[in-house]
Amino acid sequence: MRVALLFIDGVGIGRKDPAINPLAHREHLLSFFQDAPGPTLPDGGRCIPVDTTFGVSGRPQSASNQTAILTGDPAPALIGQHVLGYPNAPLRGLLADRSIVKRLLAAGRTATFANAYPAPYLDALGVPRRPTTLPPEFTPTPEARRRMKPSASKLAFAAGPVPLRTLEDARAGDGLTPDITGANARAYGLPAPERTPEEAADIFWRVAAGADFTFFEHYLADEAGHAQDFVAAHAALDTFDAFLRAVVAHRPADARVMVCSDHGNVEDLSTRGHTLHRVPVLYFGPPAPDVEGFTTVADVGRAVLRWLGVE
Repeated sequence: MRVALLFIDGVGIGRKDPAINPLAHREHLLSFFQDAPGPTLPDGGRCIPVDTTFGVSGRPQSASNQTAILTGDPAPALIGQHVLGYPNAPLRGLLADRSIVKRLLAAGRTATFANAYPAPYLDALGVPRRPTTLPPEFTPTPEARRRMKPSASKLAFAAGPVPLRTLEDARAGDGLTPDITGANARAYGLPAPERTPEEAADIFWRVAAGADFTFFEHYLADEAGHAQDFVAAHAALDTFDAFLRAVVAHRPADARVMVCSDHGNVEDLSTRGHTLHRVPVLYFGPPAPDVEGFTTVADVGRAVLRWLGVE
């Protein structure tokens, strides 16, 4: 059995209010609401609303909740705070010791990160990457290098260690840009391939064919939420939905697929900040009664380990 985890940053379960919630304008697979029925999911899929606060005061944040997902541990509760942006020293320690990627590899399983990034960016972060044969896409300035910090996902795979994909891999059909289509990367002048969401889904399953655990992350919905930008929110959510539908439609019989977020944001564009809303965890695959017991985002990481025989 294989497991695929599609992570989308900043999507919670809000009210079905078109004035503030772009998900209320669409019939997306993530269009779940507090005050209205959600969509009927294809492939016998299920939605489990889960907590993002861990009982810690303040608003949930990306660094601590992504660490919770990628360790299976209640990171905010363990360190006593929510940490925004990039992991601090305690979270980096948790990821180095408890990354689900590290634990999978130690148990003889395989894991891969489907995202592809510019090689100079990964070098500036100091994380392992695949070799390249072409000249670097750019040379970051010393000031830019100081500003670049690794996210929880990159640290989780570095703990493996699993070398990350570069844009050279993406151009070879062996990786995906985080925006799925490559449009954002090309807007920054990067040599990213142009793909439809459906073509990206085909590549995702090609990448996933060689691993027990495959991870993909998409962050544009969270950026749109912070910007309170309906146009950007629709673009990000429409693209992710088309990609997700194609991933589910072509799911191999031996694969489990989960979709999760780290905290709410884009479901309430009346505010720039993260919300206290629960987030939807979507599940597609063979019967898995244990998903009904999910209560926090950390349960996602624990399920990956459990399903792959690592306790």
